Amino acid sequence: MTIDPALHDAIRTRRTFAIISHPDAGKTTLTEKLLLYGGAIHLAGTVKARRQQRHATSDWMQMEQERGISVTSSVMQFEYDGYQINLLDTPGHEDFSEDTYRVLIAADSAVMLLDNRKGVEERTRQLFAVCKRRRMPIFTVVNKCDRVGEDPLKLLGDVEADLGIDCYPITWPIHSNSAFIGVYDRRRKLIYRFERGDDHGASEADVQVKALDDPSLGDMLGSEAHGQLVHDIALLDEAGHSFSESAMLAGTLSPVFFASALTNFGVEPFLREFVELAPPPMARESTSGLVNPADPNFSGFVFKIQANMDPRHRDRIAFVRICSGKFAPGLSVTHVRTGKPLRLSSAQQFLARERSMIEEAFPGDVIGVMDRGTLRIGDTLAVDDDLEFSGIPRFAPEHFARIVAADPLKRKQLDAGLRQLTEEGAAQVFYTSGTDTLSPTPIVGAVGQLQFDVMLHRLEHEYGAPCKLEKITARYPRWVVGAQAEIERIARDRGRMLLYDAKGHPLLLFEDQWGMRWVLERETSVTWHDVAP
Repeated sequence: MTIDPALHDAIRTRRTFAIISHPDAGKTTLTEKLLLYGGAIHLAGTVKARRQQRHATSDWMQMEQERGISVTSSVMQFEYDGYQINLLDTPGHEDFSEDTYRVLIAADSAVMLLDNRKGVEERTRQLFAVCKRRRMPIFTVVNKCDRVGEDPLKLLGDVEADLGIDCYPITWPIHSNSAFIGVYDRRRKLIYRFERGDDHGASEADVQVKALDDPSLGDMLGSEAHGQLVHDIALLDEAGHSFSESAMLAGTLSPVFFASALTNFGVEPFLREFVELAPPPMARESTSGLVNPADPNFSGFVFKIQANMDPRHRDRIAFVRICSGKFAPGLSVTHVRTGKPLRLSSAQQFLARERSMIEEAFPGDVIGVMDRGTLRIGDTLAVDDDLEFSGIPRFAPEHFARIVAADPLKRKQLDAGLRQLTEEGAAQVFYTSGTDTLSPTPIVGAVGQLQFDVMLHRLEHEYGAPCKLEKITARYPRWVVGAQAEIERIARDRGRMLLYDAKGHPLLLFEDQWGMRWVLERETSVTWHDVAP
């Protein structure tokens, strides 16, 4: 295979990553500050300023701005030091774990954000497990170091014991009189001494940089902080893990950084090291074997669909992660699921809700293509119609409710909204008959309760269909494949409800786990599935 030098250079400088964390670890704030140091924004919207109506860049949905939480993933692209960064921000709340999982499929590495007081929390543990299964390189950022927290050495020990991953601190925190004043970069052997501004972190922090052997270092840090730093560095060098690039790329060793996203201390040293250490786009598995990003034939997959990013135009954008080749306007590809040709006449890049047209894009990049309803999450777009990337699995809902339009005359708008939200992966809709037009009251399923709130909010504000929910007691679903007569016979007993998903696949909804297990063990004339087959 002849490699195009321009394509090779573009791949080498791409970094595509997601940030994972427990809620309230500061993920959205860190995202803002990375954009700030990347020059993508000139003023960061801090948590404090958000209360004054200056919202975080990545939280573009009205509901996110009202509640101060991230409930949908967003894409932010910017340049830093010659690298093209694709930052995939994810919802921190566990109720939106399915959206987070899809984003992780599209990323090449992950940044795990920890609170310096709490260390590894349950949500972090869950997302780390997903990354570990994919053998994804994981970078750790210990955030909120401007507050008194756990001893750094103890915190690293806890991370290693809890997650089973080795830690190698690349930056180390420097404290003076309990105040976080800077970091030491072990790779560069440089000290970064920060000064806190009076704008609550809205602009870059002033910083002094000195080498470790600079004779004036003691004066800059103070004798006590300088002595503690020298002690800590000697201890890390003597007793800590050695850095191994191969272990990092295999996801068994995590480079660790200490920072305060709120004050900007330590953010740029992390970003500078990250772009050098993080992997460029790698080969991906497909039905035709590994797809090399340097392959000149274009390929990519849809990992997210979002409607109404611009409410004035009722648009629908499919987010495509490019895996190989080069995109240019007018590119003709095959929509592999349908086998039909598709012309990508134009594409956009994003800074959350803001977007701009692009003339080219390369492996690792995320592009937005206009969609008229033909694309679905997991679809492969490729010049080679024999190539297909593995699909993105759906999560089984854990909560179910009937959804009732406040105004019966708005049923058409309700159906349109539910159809769109289903295709986005933002909702799962079920019907009591195989044809949705015969089902007077649709049933919606959600992985988490907060998804219901988002669903109702969007149906009212984006589709003009205010609704209410009527909870149902059944909550344990199993998709079933077999003869229709057999499925209907099994569904007749108490504690069971026969439903059909948006594609017409039947599933049984059980009121309790015991009853579900009893049926699954005895009814062998059909086959059962945790998610849609």
